[in-house]
Amino acid sequence: MTDVAALAGVSAGTVSKAMNGRGQLRDATRQRVLDAARELGFQPNALARGLLEGRTYTVGVLTTDTFGRFTLPIMLGVEDALGAGEILALLCDGRGDRLREQHYVRTLLSRRVDGIVVTGRRRDPRAPIGNLPIPVVYVYALSESPDDLSITCNDAQGAELAVAHLLRTRRSRIAHVTGPERHLSARLRESGARRALAEAGTGFVGGGVLWGDWSEAWGRGAAQILLRSGEEFDAVFCGSDQIARGVADTLRESGRRVPEDVSLIGFDNWDVMAEACRPPLTTIEPNLTELGRVAAAKLLEAIEGGGHLEPGRLLLPCDLVIRESTGAA
Repeated sequence: MTDVAALAGVSAGTVSKAMNGRGQLRDATRQRVLDAARELGFQPNALARGLLEGRTYTVGVLTTDTFGRFTLPIMLGVEDALGAGEILALLCDGRGDRLREQHYVRTLLSRRVDGIVVTGRRRDPRAPIGNLPIPVVYVYALSESPDDLSITCNDAQGAELAVAHLLRTRRSRIAHVTGPERHLSARLRESGARRALAEAGTGFVGGGVLWGDWSEAWGRGAAQILLRSGEEFDAVFCGSDQIARGVADTLRESGRRVPEDVSLIGFDNWDVMAEACRPPLTTIEPNLTELGRVAAAKLLEAIEGGGHLEPGRLLLPCDLVIRESTGAA
């Protein structure tokens, strides 16, 4: 720092402010310091900075989502928010194994991370990772403890968006095909869709819901059940894009045109499924990247504010993404 200060013609304190982005400096002065540091190949010592400030500028991200479908977009949002604070994220995959997860918690604590983000592939409430001396935020996956902060998408509101869109396009006989009833996200999406239909004075075709798996195979099978039932339907709201793509395949093979005969809408906005569907799929965007960004921002506030997190459950809204699989009847 002394060498950089001499080359730039400033004090060592000014070098410190310029390199750390702090203090009131003129732009020309800051740039002169940065140019001098670049010329001398000077890099600030992050370890020394951490020791001085009592922080490591690292955050752990603990997931159970081996597949990565939900963790990766959430991770992007986490890194977006942490990058502004020059904080690195350490990703640990617990693979749904409680013992493995606790091993990672101990490892992260031994590395003195400043906080932890916990996520996973299911919305269902999970056991907290423990009463830790650092702030912890749960994102997408909910904590069972009311003392924790959990941030997730509003599945019911997203389902209402989907059904409202179908009703606006003059569809009146709407079927619902979704995942396992034991999954919270499937139940929330069903309840939101049912509420939107009730407000319109109607209900699901046949009065019920087809519960199954989060798979294209189940979508194909469910569409066959609908076709064999003899019930007239002009739209299908699917609990996931994978299911919707399977439904689309069976409808096309049976001679039903999408969207001319049957409108089709999914949930998740998984581009691999939605854009490759024939036709491209209208769907609900759960804004996973935004979930990660908000979770990391809350964690940063807690880290910089003494470690306190306001407990509770924060639901962020979903968005409607319109493609070719829905249209006017």
